Amino acid sequence: MKEELINKAYEIAKERYAAVGVDTEKVMETMQNFHLSLHCWQADDVTGFEVQAGSLTGGIQATGNYPGKARNIDELRADILKAASYIPGTHRLNLHEIYGDFQGKVVDRDEVEPEHFKSWIEWGKENNMKLDFNSTSFSHPKSGDLSLANPDEGIRNFWIEHTKRCRAVAEEMGKAQGDPCIMNLWVHDGSKDITVNRMKYRALLKDSLDQIFATEYKNMKDCIESKVFGIGLESYTVGSNDFYIGYGAKNNKMITLDTGHFHPTESVADKVSSLLLYVPELMLHVSRPVRWDSDHVTIMDDPTMELFSEIVRCNALDRVHYGLDYFDASINRIGAYVIGSRAAQKCMVRALLEPIAKLREYEANGQGFQRLALLEEEKALPWNAVWDMFCLKNNVPVGEEFIAEVEKYEAEVTSKR
Repeated sequence: MKEELINKAYEIAKERYAAVGVDTEKVMETMQNFHLSLHCWQADDVTGFEVQAGSLTGGIQATGNYPGKARNIDELRADILKAASYIPGTHRLNLHEIYGDFQGKVVDRDEVEPEHFKSWIEWGKENNMKLDFNSTSFSHPKSGDLSLANPDEGIRNFWIEHTKRCRAVAEEMGKAQGDPCIMNLWVHDGSKDITVNRMKYRALLKDSLDQIFATEYKNMKDCIESKVFGIGLESYTVGSNDFYIGYGAKNNKMITLDTGHFHPTESVADKVSSLLLYVPELMLHVSRPVRWDSDHVTIMDDPTMELFSEIVRCNALDRVHYGLDYFDASINRIGAYVIGSRAAQKCMVRALLEPIAKLREYEANGQGFQRLALLEEEKALPWNAVWDMFCLKNNVPVGEEFIAEVEKYEAEVTSKR
């Protein structure tokens, strides 16, 4: 797209938004501080680098067999950097524990150390990409249906030790990068059929969490993530939304909202204002749940736009962290990164461009017609011109220009992998 046309369109947009009280320059300045946490598992279908790695378990599935999957740590890093080159702004990288640099050695989950992520920390510094982290309870011989809620003391202690060590890894990451590492805790624990011991398993999970969080750290932040159910664990999930909201509110822990982890008709956006009254911060895992937690690539759909709008309306930009969480193996994996990341950013641009001051004035005055009319009219304002200018200022492709470039990269790597 010609730079002259981008500038012309932006100047018109700038004037249109100024008429409704929105400063587009301020919006772009805010967007520079909007950092996504890119999920490492999109590039290799949640395989990781454990020598003893097995097939996916815990209700997780990556569907499709598109060519070009990253096969090792170097290929995965190259893919992430390539994807980031098409995404405006600076962003973070979200790692699962199974993505450690294990150097071809068998390292069990209860043996992981910060040294296994030393090369990631160095890589992050070299590429201006700060790190976030996740413990990994699935795809292991001791995973089964229960990990932190397992009544078998040996198995439960194994996963407690694993998660403690993951927190220690996150602490070292945060210390090294001079910015807290967000450590997400999600376990798949549940039951395929009816259980008569709901309280028992939840009491065990609570006790496990109490032990895990007993050590306080200064350079990492904990977040806890719920789920409705997992494939093969449909009847009961120990770590439900109610469980983690209660635990998080009582223990001042960050809550993770995964957009695929709720019933299809639930509004995740509606949870933001309620939770922020009781917990310090929120972490988002943004995907597109076509049929519940199907983890399709994020797009500019209504639920995602509503979620980002609610964050802005709550004045919560400094209390919410933004991660992506999908793994589509049916299309170009780099393209999936770029589509989802840019879609999330577009949703935030739209949210920041909302004429919220005028809308709140109408609402305070009981002017329902005016409020609804402006909400409808602002949908047709030229937000895309502001987005194009943001891309131009960040030296990334504008509009559909990235498609051909990703296709070229795809052809190169597919021939080698």
